[in-house]
Amino acid sequence: MAKARELKGRIRSVQNTRKITRTMEMVATSKLKRAQDRVAAARPYAERLGEVIGRLLTPELAARYPLLRQPTEVRRAAVILLTSNRGLSGAFNANLIREGRNLLRDLRARGVEVELHVSGKKGISFFRFQGETLGNAVSDIGDRPGAADAERLVNSLMDGFVAGSFDAVYVVYAKFNSALSTPPTTLQLLPVQPPEESGRGGEVDYVLEPSADEILGRILPLYVRNGVYRALVETTAGFYGAQRTAMKNATDNAGDMLNALTRTYNRVRQAAITQEIAEIVGGAAALE
Repeated sequence: MAKARELKGRIRSVQNTRKITRTMEMVATSKLKRAQDRVAAARPYAERLGEVIGRLLTPELAARYPLLRQPTEVRRAAVILLTSNRGLSGAFNANLIREGRNLLRDLRARGVEVELHVSGKKGISFFRFQGETLGNAVSDIGDRPGAADAERLVNSLMDGFVAGSFDAVYVVYAKFNSALSTPPTTLQLLPVQPPEESGRGGEVDYVLEPSADEILGRILPLYVRNGVYRALVETTAGFYGAQRTAMKNATDNAGDMLNALTRTYNRVRQAAITQEIAEIVGGAAALE
């Protein structure tokens, strides 16, 4: 019965593991719903902000703003990579890191000097292990990122862009299409790309207070920060979607393993019982 006892121990171990993965799946599902709500709330605001910029912006005004400066050549760039602080989410972080590495490689192949900024323990630990120098490493952004977190990540880079230290700023994040689709995405934050509505300011009868010049001066930095904020909330939602899927798969696999182990255990126990019966019958026959 040694093998039967071993199988019984393995069954108990798999049962305990399944309880943990099922619990983590339920927690991820709950947090995913809240994260999806934040994504849904962030998108309309960003769209309206871009629409206002597009309607107010004219070629004359565009020349006045450093955040709209289009460099003749990109010599130095900054990359913000967003990852999670935790794992158990399948290939979620690995895909983001791969996207970030590809962007770094492409920029450096063009002769661009790149400064890397990473948010999330998974990305930080990977690039430090690779010997990459990090301009900024942030690991204390929680499950509910806010505007202050976006400012921490991008404010210094905006100042550097205005001062001419950077010619471009990119953010790598997980674009949240659905819980099952969170592709790694690269977005250029700076220079700000004029929205499609650009140049149509005269077609809408706006009453502007203060002037369009001053309004744009305030909105453009807000537009950049909002881009980072959206990237943060979408990456958070993507992480919980990936974790829920991974934990569901783990729970299902644990169930399949339990069924296989239980069948094996029953066969071993049945064989042992058959063996004992055969021995009893054989012993009784010998006494006759």
